[in-house]
Amino acid sequence: MHLSTREQHALARVFALLAEGHAPRPLRLALGEALLDLLQADHFASFVWDGERGVFQDGVWLNMDAANLAAYDAWFQHHDPITLKLQACRHATEVSEVMPYDALRRTAFFNDFLARDGLHWGINLHAFEGDHALGDLRIWRGRQRVGFDAHDKALLDLVEPAFVAALARQRADDTAARLSPRERAVALALRRGLTDKQIARELDLAVTSVRTYLVRLQQKTGAQRRAGIAAWASRLED
Repeated sequence: MHLSTREQHALARVFALLAEGHAPRPLRLALGEALLDLLQADHFASFVWDGERGVFQDGVWLNMDAANLAAYDAWFQHHDPITLKLQACRHATEVSEVMPYDALRRTAFFNDFLARDGLHWGINLHAFEGDHALGDLRIWRGRQRVGFDAHDKALLDLVEPAFVAALARQRADDTAARLSPRERAVALALRRGLTDKQIARELDLAVTSVRTYLVRLQQKTGAQRRAGIAAWASRLED
């Protein structure tokens, strides 16, 4: 893959941002500015999927109208024909890959939401850690521009691992801060491969109490199995 000098400098800025340890919301906003430069695009938005409520939330955006985004939060996201399809792809995907532009332009979502801010050609990247949605990147160009192509997708594919890692680190830090001392001790014991009975003996707990802590850890970390909790706990300091 050939990168121009401009793209090399823009990518360096992107990777520097992702390594700096920003909180997720400021990170997504700063990253949006860098990605508009990298992809020579015009508009940016980013949300986090709340699977329990079935909504996108915590939006940040650039070069879009706040009132239009409020309408997205309240109504348009529930009548959005493309974003859940883009999310299901789990990699950089052009909007035209999930819905032809001729069909999209006939929808109220396009005419009453996208077009109001001049959004025409789009590409998305949705970041996941396992089955947990961490955040997305929605990048658009105006109608008078050319659409995104395979090179643009490849650039976002280069960014994806570092984007996922940055959001996953912050998620782990936030979750770790919410653990009780006992939950933390159980998580660290799982990381060492101990059984429930071994954890109970080491921490002077009943086995039933250990299993209660495991349920709480599943709820807080999003891990479905004890192996997932152990993997998550690999980020914890002893």
